[in-house]
Amino acid sequence: MRRLRAMGIAAAFALAVTATACSGKQQDRADQGAGGRLTLATGNTTGVYYQLGGGLAKEISENLKGYRATATATGGSVQNIQGLVKGDYDLGFSLLDTASDAIHGKDTFGEPQPVEALARLYPNYTQVIVRDGSDITSLADMRGKRVSTGAPGSGTEVIAKRLLHASGLDIDKDVKAQRLGLPETVDAMKDGTVDALFWSGGVPTAGITDLTTTLGKKVHFLDVTPELTPLRKEYGDVYQRGTIPAAAYKQPGDIPTIVVPNVLLVKKGFDPELAGKLVDLLFDRQAELAKVNAAAKENSVADAGKTDPVPLNPGASKAITARAAKA
Repeated sequence: MRRLRAMGIAAAFALAVTATACSGKQQDRADQGAGGRLTLATGNTTGVYYQLGGGLAKEISENLKGYRATATATGGSVQNIQGLVKGDYDLGFSLLDTASDAIHGKDTFGEPQPVEALARLYPNYTQVIVRDGSDITSLADMRGKRVSTGAPGSGTEVIAKRLLHASGLDIDKDVKAQRLGLPETVDAMKDGTVDALFWSGGVPTAGITDLTTTLGKKVHFLDVTPELTPLRKEYGDVYQRGTIPAAAYKQPGDIPTIVVPNVLLVKKGFDPELAGKLVDLLFDRQAELAKVNAAAKENSVADAGKTDPVPLNPGASKAITARAAKA
């Protein structure tokens, strides 16, 4: 029942997803060139990627002549990049830190990956929540605790590993890591079978809304900004200081946190003319996407081209430059 309630909340935020989600099977994309089929890799079913992905697929299908888009749920950033390179997907969301790893062939990626960006999007907020009574007041206190570190192959897992390392902990040795997707994580927090969770996503995230609404004062957010300096020292300024507004989850005050930009990616060599049309659609239909999830309000033409070290698709770069000149 709890799982069904969580799924219900996600559906309420993004009705468009049910109309556009698909299995992502490659045969559905076989006629992309002739029939204009596009497959968009998103993320967990209660996350912002999934909601906005469904909304974007709907806007493409209704407003980009000759194209029909479908969105599919995935494990997140790493899986999306791997799928783009393999040809399973045409478009995919990713955290910029994970995309940077892909470009440089670091960590999860054994060699540089041929991907490029259409645009930088809204920031992902690092959301670390602990159960009251867990005796966790800092990341270092997670030693020996049961911690959901995100789904395998997700951007959440990447930042959870890095934050724990920055606090002096090894994700494989020092915590009882549970590699769960967000829906399973929310259920585990409700059941008390995990003590804390990591989540990297836009705000509000439907699964986090469900959790904080259901458990109320039995859970609270953790300030992870003490780890920002060592994180930036090792990985650069892709990590930035941010704030989760109190109103996002009806908390008693704003929550200091670490933010990471999102990017919309394609495989290197993606049709530049189509790339430009997709960038224009992102901003022409921004108000409609914001109705699916408020995170889309934070998409900015001024920041859209700031995808370094991930190269911009030439067509996307041209479209962003043109829009910026008119702004």
